[in-house]
Amino acid sequence: MAKRYGFIYVDKYDYGNGTKQHIKKDSFEWYKNLIHTNAQDL
Repeated sequence: MAKRYGFIYVDKYDYGNGTKQHIKKDSFEWYKNLIHTNAQDL
């Protein structure tokens, strides 16, 4: 997979190999905090 978007990284490649493990990116925690604080921490 040449380009990856979103908040969760999936360990999978173009030919289907990889562990298919889901890993939260740093942006996941940032967005979670943004929602929780109603954007007061910006």
